[in-house]
Amino acid sequence: MPNHSKLITPISKLLIANRGEIALRIMRSAKEMGIKTVAVFSEADRNALHVRYADEAVCIGPAPSNQSYLVGEKIIEACKLTGAEAIHPGYGFLSENAGFAQKVADAGLILVGPSPEAMETMGNKLSAKAAALKYNIPMVPGTEEAIQDVGEAKQRAIEVGFPILIKAAAGGGGKGMRIVERAEDFEEQMQLAVSEATSAFGDGAVFIERYVTSPRHIEIQVLGDSHGNIVHLFERECSIQRRHQKVVEEAPSSVLTEEIRQQMGKCAVDVARSVNYSGAGTVEFILDENLDFFFLEMNTRLQVEHPVTELITGIDLVKEQLKIASGERLSFKQEDLKISGHAIELRVYAEDPANNFLPDIGTLQTYNTPKGNGVRVDDGFEQGMEIPIYYDPMIAKLITYGKDREEAIARMVRAIEEYDITGIETTLGFGKFVMQHEAFKTGNFDTHFVGKYFKPENLKVQDETEALIAAVIAAKLFDKKEVELGGAAVKNSSDWRKNRLKY
Repeated sequence: MPNHSKLITPISKLLIANRGEIALRIMRSAKEMGIKTVAVFSEADRNALHVRYADEAVCIGPAPSNQSYLVGEKIIEACKLTGAEAIHPGYGFLSENAGFAQKVADAGLILVGPSPEAMETMGNKLSAKAAALKYNIPMVPGTEEAIQDVGEAKQRAIEVGFPILIKAAAGGGGKGMRIVERAEDFEEQMQLAVSEATSAFGDGAVFIERYVTSPRHIEIQVLGDSHGNIVHLFERECSIQRRHQKVVEEAPSSVLTEEIRQQMGKCAVDVARSVNYSGAGTVEFILDENLDFFFLEMNTRLQVEHPVTELITGIDLVKEQLKIASGERLSFKQEDLKISGHAIELRVYAEDPANNFLPDIGTLQTYNTPKGNGVRVDDGFEQGMEIPIYYDPMIAKLITYGKDREEAIARMVRAIEEYDITGIETTLGFGKFVMQHEAFKTGNFDTHFVGKYFKPENLKVQDETEALIAAVIAAKLFDKKEVELGGAAVKNSSDWRKNRLKY
């Protein structure tokens, strides 16, 4: 049963089934459209910014997400309590849960997203591949079905050729994924992949595909309405990753030719068409060293990195989602869309890059965001707030825009330097390292960037250099003589970064 009608049904009150920066970002667009907003919150988020910003707020349970944000019945009950006609799930939590999407439709509510059927098909990598194959979308060589017999799987792996990748059919975020370099390691790695997939997703189904040794992660933003119109809004490059999860994204990619861009865009639209897609979605591809691309999966929701697409196209994706959910037709055609300038996003995580990017918790003792032309900060925190242990450690998204890639990079470096956070470790220093690295500046990088180039000591040198410069400036300004340029210590030096990176 589709969750959208072709009849226009304006949304007057919207419940946002999420928290943090994405909840605020959705509410701001809704407010501009004259739509009332309802926040839901766990007990840990009682004083959160999204709760204060919304017109109404409903507590839906204790801090753990499996007792609050992941309980679909509580979300639907909050709609009935407040009179909200529609639910925007944001990303994460219930945003790609086909069962929840069906419950929303059964309750007579609108889910700002695709139909439950489209969500279910694209939620499994194997059924997604099967749908995409109807349109002859390029695929990485491998198995087209789940494979359970280890002996048969090993034989298929030998036929495909090592190195190969074992992947969980229901997977994501790098879970249930194993790279196998040699045939003699296959059995052990497959058993580990099946075990991890079962634990993470309740589904041990795995499949095999050739491992692309120098991959780039390129994704295409699509929008479809309930009248059969589908367009793409160009690509995003998402190859700077740690633990198979994105940290830096940009639009457009620095390596795509216009011809490849058009080919990938058409393929993305065809993938969306294969499931009669309605709403905002993202079709993900892997790009090899020869600039050949292969379909990976489709994310049936708004992506974390959607702001870079908004900046280069001038399209507010959340507003488009809400219009589509109301039954409106897309107001533009493919030929109306153009790329203008360049945008880069850094995910500012409460993580310690010097300690394998492990999450950090604590209080934001200082929290001052950068300002100025071409700088956008999507966040959900303010000074004095605590970073809770229950949820994803992302504090904010720092996005910069420039007339070209060079200006966007320079603006990002400036914005990182202005972003003042103390009390916790963050990925800001890592972001600056990326921006200033020759491989990134020249566009000659892939998803192995962190493993190839990043070492914790890179940040230590960067931090000590900046502290020394700050100390010299301070000494000159205040006529202090106790700066030891040759020694290990710098007396009277600024402690402005002591809480950002500790060694």
